[in-house]
Amino acid sequence: MRVSTARRYKKTGWRGFMSATTRLALFLPALTLFSLLSTAVLAQNLPPYSSVTDARLRNQDNDSWLLYRGSYDSHGYSALDQIDTDNVANLKPVWSFSTGLREGHQAPPIVNNGYMYVSTPQNHVLALNAVTGDLLWRYVRYLPDDLQQFHPTNRGVALYGDLAYLATVDAFLVALDALTGEVVWEVAVEDYYNGYYMTMAPLIVEGVVMVGVSGGELGIRGFVAAFDAETGEELWKTYTIPAPGEPGSESWPEDTWKTGGVPVWITGSYDPDLNLTYWGTGNGGPWMGDTRPGDNLYSTSVIALDPKTGALKNHHQYHWNDSWDWDEVSAPLLIDYEREGKTVKGLVHPGRNGYLWFLERSAEQIKFVDANPYVYQDVFTSIDAITGRPEYDMTKKPGTGYEASFCPSLWGGKDWPPAAFDPNSRLLFIPANENVCSTMVGEEIEYSPGRAYMGRGTSDDGGFFVRDGADHIGELQAWNVDTGERAWTTTFESHNWGPILATAGDLVFMGGTNDRKFRAFDSTSGKVLWEYPTNSGVIGVPVTFTADGKQYVAVQSGWGVDAQREQNLINMTRGSDTYVPQGGVVWVFALP
Repeated sequence: MRVSTARRYKKTGWRGFMSATTRLALFLPALTLFSLLSTAVLAQNLPPYSSVTDARLRNQDNDSWLLYRGSYDSHGYSALDQIDTDNVANLKPVWSFSTGLREGHQAPPIVNNGYMYVSTPQNHVLALNAVTGDLLWRYVRYLPDDLQQFHPTNRGVALYGDLAYLATVDAFLVALDALTGEVVWEVAVEDYYNGYYMTMAPLIVEGVVMVGVSGGELGIRGFVAAFDAETGEELWKTYTIPAPGEPGSESWPEDTWKTGGVPVWITGSYDPDLNLTYWGTGNGGPWMGDTRPGDNLYSTSVIALDPKTGALKNHHQYHWNDSWDWDEVSAPLLIDYEREGKTVKGLVHPGRNGYLWFLERSAEQIKFVDANPYVYQDVFTSIDAITGRPEYDMTKKPGTGYEASFCPSLWGGKDWPPAAFDPNSRLLFIPANENVCSTMVGEEIEYSPGRAYMGRGTSDDGGFFVRDGADHIGELQAWNVDTGERAWTTTFESHNWGPILATAGDLVFMGGTNDRKFRAFDSTSGKVLWEYPTNSGVIGVPVTFTADGKQYVAVQSGWGVDAQREQNLINMTRGSDTYVPQGGVVWVFALP
């Protein structure tokens, strides 16, 4: 029966589907040989493993890339400058490694002094020699057959102590021995049968492992949960939808809070001085706002959580009662910027709703500073100068039985791919999509556990269109955070799903286009200085690190998920037949 299978899986994991004797007979000889081979590789090529401490996480190590965005502030920036504007044209691939998997490869290679850890779709983890590409070990999670994966991807592991942590699509948190890949502990975060899954890289602060749940399109109630890094014991759980009687509960009528979505897809930022973590939250569910009248706190917001207790300290809602699927799940970048001659301790967020948001963070509140569109946006008619609350052109807001067209599209001005910030040039780099719009209409829907709960009608063209006269879609934008003005824009005929890496070599690295190319740009002008055609589209997060004094740049290539879905709609709209092959490969580049 369906339920008994789920129960058995949740209790024992994949091991429950075979006996201990069978497992040993099948796997012990292979694992013993693989362990010996791994030991030999370690002895010949790598130094002893360096434990990942709180001090190392707080102080960015240029030899390594230890966090999802390199540092707690989410800048996606490295001070390495061996590769620069003068020599980047000489960049060459030094090794590559095929993952053997399809779908979207979006995770950054996490590097700790020569040890590289890469997660993939289907929740595999590869441990590789970062210099040679030799495989040290591979963890394979066997997923239940009845699992629904609306977004079959993973956005990275986290390292702490001598362990590597993985948040899985069947809603488990797994701790692996970083040297062997053996499971040290695993804990169920929620029940996948009810629509919960996870795709983010965990965030770890002082021994607290934090993860957020996906599944907003499946009628979940979103949350961030925290676990002890050593034992896996749950420490706290903070829901993103308040229950009746909690602050903000009045913004969710009747029982809509129980299945209202508001997932947390992307790794948060952390301010050690304030001891606060900042998380972006998704839209409410079902998609049509008229099914849940009210502001729907804390959807489409940034929320500040205490990492020790999970207490929700403050928030800012980018837009209320969303009906456009503009979830704001990207974590804000912690950037201190200038306004009117004063330094503002800021939160900066290029929103999916098409606006670039500048906020001020403190222990007491998140204060609105200013916001302006960075792509064409025809929904907001004004923004309150004090609160930042937008007002809408209601003809652009779809509802149940009411069709509306709006720009940008449901994927927004920027979806999940992270922006980056160069603290020297003061430039923020945004992977944007311009000139694409959507048409949506709502339809009646009933909740069923683990089933789609969006209430969005479909049309023959997918409800997607390109603005008349548009000559491009994708953009790489640079904005000066102190003046709030755009510095330059580089355009692409293709849409752009490229996460960004910025370096002190005055370079920006990004893939994201349907021509499979990974590129380096002059960060002062946006000029393309180097490009390399990979096996597939590059939607992975790029990183850089050093080994033996040599700088490397690493990224995963592997097209899929929403980049592929949007390409399909572009082909339908334009009558084109652009094909982007799938298949994951880890690429590592260096100077000759």
